[in-house]
Amino acid sequence: MIPSLRRHRLAAAASLVVLLACAAHAQTSDPAAPNSPAPIIERPAPSRPGTKPPTAPAAAKPASEPAAQPSALTAELFYEILMGEMTARSGDPGSGYALVLDAARRLRDGKLFQRAVEIALQSRSGDAALAASRAWQETLPNSRDARRIELQILIALNRIGETVEPLRAEVAATPQIEKPMLMAVIARNYSRASDKKQAASVVEQALVDELKSPTTGGLAWATVGRLRLNAGDTSGALDAAFKGQQIDPASDAPAALALEMIDPGQPLAEPIVTRYLANNPKAPPDLRIAYARVLVENRRYTDSAAQLQALTAARPQLAEPWLLLGSLQAQARQDAAAETSLKRYIDLAANQKDPDDRQRGTTQAYLVLSQLAERRKDFTAAERWLARVDSTDDLVVAQTRRAGLLARQGKLPQARELLRGLPERTPEDKKQKFLAEVQLLRDARQYQAAYDMLAQASAAAPSDSDLVYDQAMVAEKLNRLDEMERLLRRLIELKPENQNAYNALGYSFADRKIRLDEARTLIQKAVQLAPEDPFIADSLGWVEFRLGNTTEAIRILEAAYKTRPDPEIGAHFGEVLWSAGQKDRAVTIWKEALLSDGENETLQETLKRLRVKP
Repeated sequence: MIPSLRRHRLAAAASLVVLLACAAHAQTSDPAAPNSPAPIIERPAPSRPGTKPPTAPAAAKPASEPAAQPSALTAELFYEILMGEMTARSGDPGSGYALVLDAARRLRDGKLFQRAVEIALQSRSGDAALAASRAWQETLPNSRDARRIELQILIALNRIGETVEPLRAEVAATPQIEKPMLMAVIARNYSRASDKKQAASVVEQALVDELKSPTTGGLAWATVGRLRLNAGDTSGALDAAFKGQQIDPASDAPAALALEMIDPGQPLAEPIVTRYLANNPKAPPDLRIAYARVLVENRRYTDSAAQLQALTAARPQLAEPWLLLGSLQAQARQDAAAETSLKRYIDLAANQKDPDDRQRGTTQAYLVLSQLAERRKDFTAAERWLARVDSTDDLVVAQTRRAGLLARQGKLPQARELLRGLPERTPEDKKQKFLAEVQLLRDARQYQAAYDMLAQASAAAPSDSDLVYDQAMVAEKLNRLDEMERLLRRLIELKPENQNAYNALGYSFADRKIRLDEARTLIQKAVQLAPEDPFIADSLGWVEFRLGNTTEAIRILEAAYKTRPDPEIGAHFGEVLWSAGQKDRAVTIWKEALLSDGENETLQETLKRLRVKP
């Protein structure tokens, strides 16, 4: 016998033994099928923490044990199943399918119906699989497995319109405790439909009862909203989130949906999130953390920090909020608070279960703590924090910081040598090494050397917008202002949506008090592209000041400084206040800026020009 054929027959025989063993019981109910492929509408796992299995009965049999029922599997049916299985495996799945399906009907056996579906699917006959699942339901009307498989097949066949009734029945049959999982499965699987608007409409029809219920309305509306969002209907998704919150204010699902839509162009999304957080003190921490991250993405650092401070106060044992808060505090130059938050995170991170999350988080904390030590010129402490970074993925970052420490201590050649010795596993690694070396030269005020490096690299890659921008900034330091303008205009041609190019060129004109109307136009374009960027707002305030609009300049700069108390923004804000006669307030702002970064060039130049010693 050919070995491969022998293996094939042995496998078929083994499969058949299992199949016939199930059929031999001639089940009239629909048993669970733990080894069946997962259907599209998956069965949510029961959630009953703390329950115990029933105690096994005593070994002695009860006096009146029911008599064993005779098997419905006759010799004829046995032969029919055997032939069906062998026929399906021998290359004629259509005939095998018909035999197995007939036996399933006659035995009323869920396992055999499932096998008929499998044979049809293996032969790529979706219609036959659907017919088998419907025959299963006709024979065993109470079978949830049959209904789930019918839904799976209908969605796979993209016959979404036919799923309304079976989906409604499945939702109605699902226990309340399992419905959150079911809704997640519905949203995930209907999102795969080709007609996404139809999918959203069908699910809304199927959930008509759930949408009205105070206990499930929030979750159901969020499910419909997610499918609307998937179909590109943002306003419809927002309306669903609003309705869901109205009917069930305690549900986090509408807020989670609205969180995905927070954007300057969708002003009604954020109030749904903030209302939920304000009215639910025990809101899931993950939702508040996600909201804080969205605020950071929108450059609303103060608002993000406020959310994290509220969370660390309410749940001080959670590690992640401390890391995010410490990073924001460091960015805002609240160094003492940042160090406290980051060290708190490191203490709590020891209890994190996921080793990858723990390593990523602690590495970030070490890097920021090193930066804080470097700011206060404690280079020994900065090096100690860097030495604790043991992740190979962060080697380039750690070594770049180490090179910066060397340069700050007057060891620029050693710093450059350290960077050049770093591995280059990817083209991005090579680029980052190059830019890090350029930054070392800029920090050391070796602008010509930095410019030469950038010019050479830009000549080799003329479309690299990062190189063009950096070269323009170094040209400005060398007072090659025409060259700077040429490079920035080239950058605008390469990337018309690059807000930094418009901002840099406009600010340069404003700072030199030339072409002020053009400067304002350029900066306003940058504001349109990045409306929440405090540095671009600083440029706009500065050009308004140059144009003589002092009141407007104070309004803009005050908001920018509140959002980001950066020393350069503080320098400009203080000067505008000084010119408006608010000298005491100006001195206060400058003192704050000096504490933040006393070496800032713009701040030092401003104080020297105005002859002020705060």
